[in-house]
Amino acid sequence: MDAKSVARQALGRYGEELAARRLTEAGMTVLARNWRCRAGEIDIVARDGDALVVCEVKTRRAGDFEHPMAAVRAAKADRLRRLAGRWLADHGGPPPGGVRIDLVGVLLPRRGAPLVEHVRGVA
Repeated sequence: MDAKSVARQALGRYGEELAARRLTEAGMTVLARNWRCRAGEIDIVARDGDALVVCEVKTRRAGDFEHPMAAVRAAKADRLRRLAGRWLADHGGPPPGGVRIDLVGVLLPRRGAPLVEHVRGVA
């Protein structure tokens, strides 16, 4: 793996750590991180009351081309819905509160604290 790939992975892990912390602070329980199956990966699976939350995390450095919150388009949302279905099939079906797909965008400025934005129900 080249240095850029290693740096990108480290950036992603850092963003996911910040996202998990934000969700926990919001009263959610993180059930799994980086859950994988053949169809792909869910960054964070959490419980919010009686709802299951599938959370996509996007981390960007300030000045990068695209804001993290712009990164979930229709194809990505469809994939997240399919992955949520796979999770439910593997873990006993839908909870009483249903399933929600959230996005946490992490923006890392050149200086200062990271900006962590949590948007509920993006898809």
